[in-house]
Amino acid sequence: MTDPVDDDAGTPSRRGGYRKGTERRAQILDEMIRMVAEQGVDASSLRSVADALGITHAALRHYFPSRDELLLAVYREHEVREQGAPERMKSAIGDMRESAARNRAVPGLVQLYTTLSADAVQEGHPATREFMRERFTRLRADLADLIRRDQSSGRIRDDLDAEDLASLSIAVSDGLQVQWLLDPDAVDGERVLRLLERIVPAGESRSGGTANSALT
Repeated sequence: MTDPVDDDAGTPSRRGGYRKGTERRAQILDEMIRMVAEQGVDASSLRSVADALGITHAALRHYFPSRDELLLAVYREHEVREQGAPERMKSAIGDMRESAARNRAVPGLVQLYTTLSADAVQEGHPATREFMRERFTRLRADLADLIRRDQSSGRIRDDLDAEDLASLSIAVSDGLQVQWLLDPDAVDGERVLRLLERIVPAGESRSGGTANSALT
């Protein structure tokens, strides 16, 4: 079993060290994403990832000193890849509905998100708490901007507070994910989000015509 701390560590004095270290880190994240997607978070410990890659546990900890850091890095990488998905952020609830449909194929990554959310409200996970707080702040702002845009065009009722509707949308999406993980056959997140889409449209547009669906 090789030890990348000796072979791949990114030090200025070693030719190719940075490149090898970056490649090893990417390899670890790829393997962790695969394992979480296929086996879930509980089966994806630091040691199991190290064993799958044929490296030592100490070598893995060189790149990710704790399980929290590894889980956060995996979710960040997953988010980066999700941003490449088509039809992203064209509407508030519509984007979440599309994500719910994609998530059906990767329950392990949905479990990863709920694990991070649960860890964030407990003591002893400061990095996870900060990550989730920043994520919710950013997501609320992005969704609120989309809602205001649709309110200006008459597609969403303008008597609704954009920030409140953004928070409600996130709460619905996250809650549905937990219910789906616990009982996949009983909960269809995509269908429920379509129901929310039908609740918030403006009845009439400013031009006097019937408005289209609010958040599709």
